[in-house]
Amino acid sequence: MDTTTGFPHRHLLGIEGLSPADITWLLDRADGYVDQNRRRDKRTALLRGRTVMNLFFEASTRTSASFELAAKR
Repeated sequence: MDTTTGFPHRHLLGIEGLSPADITWLLDRADGYVDQNRRRDKRTALLRGRTVMNLFFEASTRTSASFELAAKR
């Protein structure tokens, strides 16, 4: 496992092939995002300098807009 990020995979398209440690790391990371989202000031530098992409297989303006807003936080 990559010690600098805690997660050895560059992309995550599914959980097939992930180790129990990888899945635990992802769930712990998700808990951190929940805590961040509960704060009054939701801004974070966590994704600064990174590219975030949302892929939708069917058109959904509301979902697309919601995800885009979340990515810009």
